[in-house]
Amino acid sequence: MPGNNNALFRYQILDRCFSDFKKIYDFEALKDEINNNQDDAYISDRQLRNDLAAIRKMLPEGVYLDATAYEGKKCFYRYSEENFSLYKNQLSTDDVKIISSTIDALRRYRGLPNFAWLEEVISNLEYRFGIKSNSENVVAFEQNERLVGLNHLSKVIDAAVNHTPLLIFYKTYRGKEVKSTLHPYHVKQYNNRWFLFGYEEESGKIANKALDRIQLILPADITFKPNKDIDFAHFFDDIIGVSIPNDDVQKETIVLRFTEARFPYVTSKPLHHSQKVVEGMEHTISIEVKPTRELNQLVFSYIPDVEVLSPEWYREEIKRKIEENLNKYLSVQ
Repeated sequence: MPGNNNALFRYQILDRCFSDFKKIYDFEALKDEINNNQDDAYISDRQLRNDLAAIRKMLPEGVYLDATAYEGKKCFYRYSEENFSLYKNQLSTDDVKIISSTIDALRRYRGLPNFAWLEEVISNLEYRFGIKSNSENVVAFEQNERLVGLNHLSKVIDAAVNHTPLLIFYKTYRGKEVKSTLHPYHVKQYNNRWFLFGYEEESGKIANKALDRIQLILPADITFKPNKDIDFAHFFDDIIGVSIPNDDVQKETIVLRFTEARFPYVTSKPLHHSQKVVEGMEHTISIEVKPTRELNQLVFSYIPDVEVLSPEWYREEIKRKIEENLNKYLSVQ
């Protein structure tokens, strides 16, 4: 194998092209593939011919790099065996495209506190699969760059992975300072914020802590209590958001009617995975959820284009909140 890193990078790109039996790579297409995946220099015709000769020398007995004629004088290049790869890459071309999208997703965290480790991960992935950065910036991800508490993220993930109990100094949204001992199980992002879930010694139940309200994290000198009861893959199935309802809160069928203009948006972007269109009722959907404050926030985000039809108690609750809000505007007048 070549010792030159730039050569190895080119060989990996060419190897992937030669293994791809779904696409035709002629000489110019090979040049474009390499030039589109390296920033520092462009490959010349002479260099590409040398690379082709070098790869042919690397091939084991019985495997050939064929140049097959098409459209007259043009030739495309392909290995004689469809599943062969010099670098024993078990990934298909489609797999590499998925990895490319994943790398672009990871890049949004570059430069954030405690994410320096991603630089090495991303660079290794780019080098291993010959994937160029999204230099044209064609993909954008929603992100709150001013969110505090991101410095805790890697720490709580490590604690959950390594089963390390934590002593957390926390300030509630009302400004009350509390201290809790938490056995970390799961980290979740919602609405551009991060939340830590785990068993809390003080309350004796699963609690969630918003990372932007954590003041300090220390290791707790107690034995870790492993998670034996909760499947976090389905823990949030019956709610919208991250608030954990009390045990006595039951799942409800929430029926919502939307305006004609807003209804197509709601059907194309469902409020919840349980969403169904109610037959026989115009512009009406139902969802099966446990009521939480995030559900209220979601409903209010659609006002004035939404009406709660049932259950009656929830309709009255939303009505009361609307009246309270209206009184604020009337008092100003």
